[in-house]
Amino acid sequence: MFMSELAYTIGVDLGGTNLRAAAIDRSGRLLDKIAGATNFEEGRDAVLDDIAAAINQLRARYGSAGFHGIGIGVPGFINIEQGLIVGTHNLLGFDGFPMRDELARRLNTPVVLENDANAAALGEKWIGAGRDVNDLVLLTLGTGIGGGIISGGRVLHGYVGMAGELGHITVLPDGYPCGCGNNGCLEKHASATAVEAMAKLVTLGDNLTAKDVFHLAEEGNRNAQRVFEQMGMALGIGLATLINVFNFPLYLLSGGVLPAWKFFAPAMMEQIERRSFTFRNTKTRVEPATLGNQAGLFGAAYLPFLMQKLTAGA
Repeated sequence: MFMSELAYTIGVDLGGTNLRAAAIDRSGRLLDKIAGATNFEEGRDAVLDDIAAAINQLRARYGSAGFHGIGIGVPGFINIEQGLIVGTHNLLGFDGFPMRDELARRLNTPVVLENDANAAALGEKWIGAGRDVNDLVLLTLGTGIGGGIISGGRVLHGYVGMAGELGHITVLPDGYPCGCGNNGCLEKHASATAVEAMAKLVTLGDNLTAKDVFHLAEEGNRNAQRVFEQMGMALGIGLATLINVFNFPLYLLSGGVLPAWKFFAPAMMEQIERRSFTFRNTKTRVEPATLGNQAGLFGAAYLPFLMQKLTAGA
C-alpha cells in the first residue's frame, strides 16, 4: 500500500463487452487502471463480482485514507433517485436491477450510478475539451448516438434521469424507422450504423463497416464521401436544434466516426449556419471531444467528487 493520503476515487465504465475501472486523483490524473471483458453469459452475480473485485484491487493499492467513493457509468436509462437501470439492451440481466445499492452493500461504500454518455460529457467538462466552460452538450457517435448535457457544471438529468437522449431527436420527419418507435431519429441518419446502411444503399458493399467507408472516402470514392455528407447534414440539423434550445457555448462530438470529420463537418456546419440564428450571432463552438473512449471513465471517477462539492455547497 502506498500514497494512502492521496485524494482519489474509482471510476467504472461498464459496457456490453468491456469492463474498465480506474483510480483517478482529484486533479484528474489517472493513477491505475484495470480492464477486462464483461462476462454476462456467466450471470449477473458474476459481473457484479468482477466489478467489486476490480474496485477492491484498486482500493487495496491506494488505501482508504484518501478514498472518496465510486462512480459507475452504464449504458441505458437511469432512474437517478432509485439507482436503477430501467432500459438497457446491452447489460443482460440488469434491466430494473438496483445496481447502485447492491454494489454499495457489497463494497460498504456509497456508489454513484450514471448513464455512460452523461459520464462522458462530465469527463470532457472536468479535464477534456470542456474544461473552460460550465455548459456543454456532448454527442457520442457510435453504433447509436448518445448524448450528455452539462448545465452549470453538472449533468442535466430531467425529472427522473432520462434527459439527454439526443440520438432520438427527429431530423427527418419521414426518415428511417427507429426502434424507439419514431421515424427519422438522428441516430438512424448519423451513427456508425447509419453510415454502414447508407453505404449499402449506394452499392459500396453489403458488409462494410463505418471504418471501411471512411477508408474508401480517403481514397477518393465519391459515393463514400456522399455518405458522410448525408451524415453531416443530419448532424447539422440536430445540432442547430440543440443550439437554438440551449444557447450553450460548446457542443462536442465524440466516438469512432470522428476520423471522418473532414468529410462530414462541412455539410454539418453548413446546416448549423443555415438553421441557427443563435449560432450565426454568437461565438458558439462545435468541436471534436478530446478524451476519446476514456471520457466515460474519467467522468465516472469525477461523480463522487462532484457529489461532495454539491453537498458542501447545499
